[in-house]
Amino acid sequence: MADVSPQDRVQADLKAAMKAGDKARISTLRLFLNRIKNERIALGREVDETTFQALAQKAIKQHRESAEAFRGGGRPERAAAEEAEIEVLSAYLPPPADEAELRAAIESFVAEQEISGPQAIGPVMREMTQRFAGRADGATINRIARDVLS
Repeated sequence: MADVSPQDRVQADLKAAMKAGDKARISTLRLFLNRIKNERIALGREVDETTFQALAQKAIKQHRESAEAFRGGGRPERAAAEEAEIEVLSAYLPPPADEAELRAAIESFVAEQEISGPQAIGPVMREMTQRFAGRADGATINRIARDVLS
């Protein structure tokens, strides 16, 4: 599957969802496919794996925010629909890094660079967001980094 483009994977999944008659999955994948196509046009080239994962993460973040808003507005059925879309899109991301793995990497980086204190958060964040791209969100990295640096 290494030679299959991210867009081709989504199109194949869309085709399978259409055959299965899974309307919610069809809708989610069509919207995501449009995001990929728009990005491809903006970039003037095919979307690579890194950009693809960034698009998936952005879409998931938007759906998560929408689900919270719907839940806060007393619309649990819409929140559930948003969460179902998150589940569909999450399949396109690598497995998330667990907190123990993040903590070990941050502690190792801090010791290696011989840095400490709150001013060191920037270099730690840069390195860890790069190292764990697509596998950990910035908020989790930031929380663990602040804990390690304090």
